[in-house]
Amino acid sequence: MKTARRLDAIEPFYVMEFAKAASALARSPECAREPMVFLNIGEPDFTAPPLVVEAAAHCLAEGRTQYTDATGLPELRERIAGWYRERHGLDVAPARIVVTAGASAALQLVTLALLDAGDEVLMPDPSYPCNRHFVAAAGGVPALLPAGAAARFQLDAAAVESAWNERTRGVLLASPSNPTGTSIDPDEMRRIVHAVRARGGFTIVDEIYLGLSYDDRYATSALALGDDVIAVNSFSKYFSMTGWRLGWIVVPPALVAPIEKLAQNLYICASTLAQRAALACFEPASIAEYERRRAEFRARRDLIVPALQSLGLPVPVVPDGAFYAWFDCSAHAASSWDFCFELMRRAHVALTPGRDFGRHDSERHVRLSFASALPQLHEAVERLRRVL
Repeated sequence: MKTARRLDAIEPFYVMEFAKAASALARSPECAREPMVFLNIGEPDFTAPPLVVEAAAHCLAEGRTQYTDATGLPELRERIAGWYRERHGLDVAPARIVVTAGASAALQLVTLALLDAGDEVLMPDPSYPCNRHFVAAAGGVPALLPAGAAARFQLDAAAVESAWNERTRGVLLASPSNPTGTSIDPDEMRRIVHAVRARGGFTIVDEIYLGLSYDDRYATSALALGDDVIAVNSFSKYFSMTGWRLGWIVVPPALVAPIEKLAQNLYICASTLAQRAALACFEPASIAEYERRRAEFRARRDLIVPALQSLGLPVPVVPDGAFYAWFDCSAHAASSWDFCFELMRRAHVALTPGRDFGRHDSERHVRLSFASALPQLHEAVERLRRVL
């Protein structure tokens, strides 16, 4: 069967291929006495808190599972607007918020709404691979710009201005970023938005890890820079609802109707069950639990980064958010792919080689997810010390 040419622009997701290999080894007799420690997948080890689970149970018991508006439950959009007001001091109109089937659906909607075939979108290298694949699937061309440690592994305004050409339509950023856990400095974000705005382009900022910020300087939403900024967010990370597949997007007023039309046709609406459960995310008891978890993630970061440094695995920029450490393995191996497979076999520790995340220095970097509990992190560090 002949497949569409757009698939040629979608690269394999090596993270998942590596995860399959790690899972297969974990089931083998070799791992019977020393089980695999998985530090490769970016998923919180916390699940939805009690009030969210109770809200979902009530929804099912009461049969409140019919379709919602394509833009989401009005009361959920109000709650999200309240979140921006209370957390960030921002007045975001609920009418600008569209609830989506995860942040992935949000990115699909906005790229389909904004890109024509051949349109170019500037992105940092390294960055999350699926984000560039959303651009490619919409017919656009992701332009990866090398972003090193001096720039916090993020784009800066100078790079945007230098790379902009007649085909460029905008930028797609992530702050904090997967795989680096680093954010764009607020002053630099302002310069980027001004540069893009001056050229008539769009700025999309993936903020799905914004709730998991550990430094007040970086815990700011790009939405503060104007109504033309597009922000993508999710209930998966800070709100611990990964498999519920629920997110949202904040768009300029003129883009709400086009996004709604696409959502109506592509998936009708996000899960009603997930939406009604998510209303409980904003209850004081839930927020208190999320903040406790954020402190726990910070403690994990404060353990793992110095430990990696002591093992000769430098972390060039300390992550200020999310739950990833992006470390350099070149003192031990020329290829992070080979390095990760060797550690998986000898130490039974699963990490993620940098191959997926870009082309600039990716072979020397590894992503470690510290979304696992402290005892597992301690165990992983001791195993790495033994092997290295």
